[in-house]
Amino acid sequence: MTTANLNANTDNPTDSLETITLGAGCFWCVEAVFQRVEGVHSVVSGYMGGQVKNPTYKEICTGLTGHAEVCQLTFDPKVVSLVDVLEVFWGTHDPTTLNRQGNDVGTQYRSAIFYHTEQQRQVAETYKTKLDASGVFKKPVVTEITPASIFYVAEDYHQNYYNNNPNQGYCAYIITPKLKKFKEVFGDKAKAQ
Repeated sequence: MTTANLNANTDNPTDSLETITLGAGCFWCVEAVFQRVEGVHSVVSGYMGGQVKNPTYKEICTGLTGHAEVCQLTFDPKVVSLVDVLEVFWGTHDPTTLNRQGNDVGTQYRSAIFYHTEQQRQVAETYKTKLDASGVFKKPVVTEITPASIFYVAEDYHQNYYNNNPNQGYCAYIITPKLKKFKEVFGDKAKAQ
């Protein structure tokens, strides 16, 4: 029996988890939303899609590294499907604005799906096409759908940001209303609190 077969026969619950990386503006917002989605096991803020090795937040903010602020999600598809994850993703930011979310402007704030499997690519492309055809948004969806590349974990102070700083200005005025909207629109996908 090979090592692969041994691993396949274990009852490790993490074997069934899936990873996808999403960019939807400031990663503090994305993190706060997906931490509240039932079936999402972890949300890590970081950077993906650029050409500079080991970028810092200060470098990312210049918009010159090519990276997007992203969150890498690990989720259980038996609890929350990829379609549900994408529904929350597209429903909690404006995917029709190129390189911008609200007052956050620059390529680092682009709407992006970094897929980890071919199935994720297919589902994301199909969903994006259906969104455009449905007319849900008045303008075309500009979300980029590209293969996942090297994921650089953001500095420690960016992790769990909203939960650690709910009264900070950006959190209070931008993220709190977004979470309220998430609960109103996606309450059936929210973790019990």
